[in-house]
Amino acid sequence: MIPSERLKGIEAFVCSADAGSFTTAGARLNLSSSAISKSIARLEARLGSRLFDRTTRRLALTEAGAAFYETCVRVLAELADAEAVLAAHRSEVVGRIKVDVPVAFGRMRVLPLLLGFAEQNPNVRPNITFTDRLVDVIEEGVDVAVRIGTPTLWPDALGHRHLGTERVIFCAAPAYLDRHGVPATVDDLATRDCILYGRADGSTIAWRFCDAAGVVEQRTMDGRIVLGSAEAQVEAVKAGFGIAQLATWLIAAELALGELVEILPGQATEGLPLHLVWPRSRQLSPKVDALLEVLTEGLRVE
Repeated sequence: MIPSERLKGIEAFVCSADAGSFTTAGARLNLSSSAISKSIARLEARLGSRLFDRTTRRLALTEAGAAFYETCVRVLAELADAEAVLAAHRSEVVGRIKVDVPVAFGRMRVLPLLLGFAEQNPNVRPNITFTDRLVDVIEEGVDVAVRIGTPTLWPDALGHRHLGTERVIFCAAPAYLDRHGVPATVDDLATRDCILYGRADGSTIAWRFCDAAGVVEQRTMDGRIVLGSAEAQVEAVKAGFGIAQLATWLIAAELALGELVEILPGQATEGLPLHLVWPRSRQLSPKVDALLEVLTEGLRVE
């Protein structure tokens, strides 16, 4: 439990730092300048540090004061955000909402959830973009983004939620395996036709393998066909052109129908992580908060 004393003087301190004087801070908080000055003095005594350099003309933060100010501003903002999110649950879900999703995953897994959300909330007007590039959520005005991939570092301005990790398997069409035989080992894959995913820069996505100790390693394969679309990969494999390593969410229907079969099941590995990402400032909106809950429930990977 946080002692209540730790919160005393914080608002007066932040307001004084912003205003540059106790008098102006007092006017903003409906307190006398004397009351503000005493509150700051008590805070400094409790912290054992001087927070302001006081002059006759203006207050200036000390080095310790500047560091403490940054922390206080963040804490107060998070408290305000938490209160606003709770209040948002009592508000109407309405207005435009911009959502960015990966192309294949977005069409197959996210779009049905978004359409259901729109049906349940007729006053919401979704704007959905499909792209596999890394979108700058804040710069491009995105309210919620679905991302597949490993993040470098999440900026403080972004909220994020990990929903799980893909499972990737090796698969082929039965007709291809009838012609070329079922690979019995990882080394056999090098003698088969590989259907690879290619990036715009000409590189390809490496395949993931488990060694005898269960450690996952990556290998760049020589592909017979390289495609810049996961859905095109599926079609090429179904047509009998070779073997691919694909996420199970992408080929669930084909596996169920027997159009594709899993090979080397011992080599099934985790793929890329799945995240929801949003600007923290927009989480205050009822529509964003509601959509995050729908996508979390519908996309979470157990």
